[in-house]
Formats: sequence, C-alpha cells, structure tokens
Amino acid sequence: MMTTKTITVTPAVGTWVVRAGGAVLGESSRALELVEGDLPPVIYFPREDIGMAFLDATDHRTTCPLKGEASYFSIMSKSRTYENAAWSYEAPKDAVAGIKGHLAFYVQDGVAVEQV
Repeated sequence: MMTTKTITVTPAVGTWVVRAGGAVLGESSRALELVEGDLPPVIYFPREDIGMAFLDATDHRTTCPLKGEASYFSIMSKSRTYENAAWSYEAPKDAVAGIKGHLAFYVQDGVAVEQV
C-alpha cells in the first residue's frame, strides 16, 4: 500500500543564516521550513535576503511530483565553486506555493544553514 507523502510549509522559527566557504550569503528572519514526509526539514530563504551575486544559475533541473520543477544555482565562494548547491521552485505546485521566490541550499562541507 502506498502512503501519501505530506508536505507542510511553515514560517521557520527565529533567524536563519546560510554560509558558504566561510562567507555569509544571507540571513533571514522570514525563512520558511518545508517538511516532506519523514525527510529532514529544509529551510527556504526569501531571495531578497540572499546575496544573489554569489549565485550563478545553471542548466540543471529536477522535477518533484509534489513541488514541481526546481532550477539550480552554483555558489561562488572565494575558495571554490559549489556546483548546483542551491535550488528554487519558480512555479511551485499549489500545495507549496509559499516557497515561490525562495532558495534552499544543500548542506555540505563548506555550506551551512544554521539558526542564529
């Protein structure tokens, strides 16, 4: 029997910061928390709270049946480039419409998303 994944989007509590290569890319008290099934929560930052000069759009795309098509960005830090390390849903499905205009980041060595 298939279980249906549920997705919730709620305001993230507190202030969140994203760093790459030690530099702060953005800080927001208006971030959103997306929870999909039993996956770890993902923090989505409003685009206007992110230093978009550090991000370079790529041709990479993925499609999620629940969220829609994601477009990706690489992060340029002084020390290295993090390929396809951020993503955004430009036209998300209705159930997650709130994440439109927001960016999420793959936490990895050198990229951190933290509550401050």
